Amino acid sequence: MENLNPVLLALIATIGSWLATAFGSSFVFLFKTINKKIMDMLLGFAAGVMIAASYWSLLAPSIEMSKNLGFIPWIPPLIGFLGGGLFLYSIDKIIPHLHKDFPISEAEGIKTSFSRSILLVLAITLHNIPEGLAVGVAFGAVAANLPSADIYGAIALAIGIAIQNIPEGAAVSIPMYGDGMKKGRAFLFGTASGIVEPIFAIAGLFLAQLALITPWLLAFAAGAMIYVTLDEIIPESR
Repeated sequence: MENLNPVLLALIATIGSWLATAFGSSFVFLFKTINKKIMDMLLGFAAGVMIAASYWSLLAPSIEMSKNLGFIPWIPPLIGFLGGGLFLYSIDKIIPHLHKDFPISEAEGIKTSFSRSILLVLAITLHNIPEGLAVGVAFGAVAANLPSADIYGAIALAIGIAIQNIPEGAAVSIPMYGDGMKKGRAFLFGTASGIVEPIFAIAGLFLAQLALITPWLLAFAAGAMIYVTLDEIIPESR
């Protein structure tokens, strides 16, 4: 496994995560609705995966890497973590989006005339920004041969994110179909919500080549993922 190219693995991982979103979106061809208890359980599972991945694959390596690079060990993880949460909070207040089961009058972000379908896609797209960044940074640290960077941790992170993308894809396409959209169109909208993952993964991959900022980037990605989990996924599951 160590002989495999981390850059290639990062591309495979992010494309796989996008395909997982598409797989979840394909549920629209099987169901018109999903039992709410099942969806809540899946979202709770996704939240658990996100929290575990944020610590073990991002925050813990950030702490260890900070020590090895000569930083005060807690400063890059703390500042990066808070920065990631603040970044997502800011985007959350700017980009218009709507969570499923909410009326369009309760759309968040800047007020627009976007349709309910577009707003639902944008909500899941916001989730996918930190996920793509996290995968890119994790594999980028391995590619740069940075201390404490672990290929197995990066792979575990990618697998965890791919798993939780399945219910997210379904959470976009099935409500759209329930609102009257055709199945094929609903599937395409759900799939499109994952397109930002490869884009941000590539950005994270290249930024991680700058060794001195990698501990900060790992913690930044962790903070962004935790923000999404606590502010969106867990409340939505309840």
